[in-house]
Amino acid sequence: MSESGVTSKIAVPYSEALMSLAQSQDLTDRFGEDAGALIALLKESEDLRQFLANPVIDRDTKKAVIQQILGEQVHPLIKNFLMLLVDHNRIIFLEDICKQYQARLRELKRAVLAEVTSVVELSEDQKQVVREKVKAATGAQEVELETRIDPSLLGGVLIQVGSQIYDLSLRGQLRRLSLQLSSTA
Repeated sequence: MSESGVTSKIAVPYSEALMSLAQSQDLTDRFGEDAGALIALLKESEDLRQFLANPVIDRDTKKAVIQQILGEQVHPLIKNFLMLLVDHNRIIFLEDICKQYQARLRELKRAVLAEVTSVVELSEDQKQVVREKVKAATGAQEVELETRIDPSLLGGVLIQVGSQIYDLSLRGQLRRLSLQLSSTA
């Protein structure tokens, strides 16, 4: 079995349990915000990621560090959930569990995640235009944006929603033009 298959088999049940808890407490959006903050924290700190993944470090030390880092930033039930993950040696799957939770939350809210790549940071007005275009194309009620910068696009944007890619970049337009010219030659 592939590593991602094992990760999925572990992350899915934990994310489902977290969603069940969130729904029972009417905290789905709050838990979604906390999940996003935890993902960002793990992306920003490779040291924290390695610390949590290290099997030599005892559970109490990991719990103390989590308490110290998070303080009151996340909901107490999320903190309890993290302690449970440490107790069951599943804290290494935290990022995947959080991503699974966010995917379930999007399904619940009839929302989609649009990964937008552009040459420069988009303004709020530009982000809103992208949201509206994605809503129209997908029929979603809400659109979450995850943005990246890629200077090689030359201009425009590249939008990915699930497996669908909308290439509105200058690089993509030049590539399509090149293909048209070579097919007519």
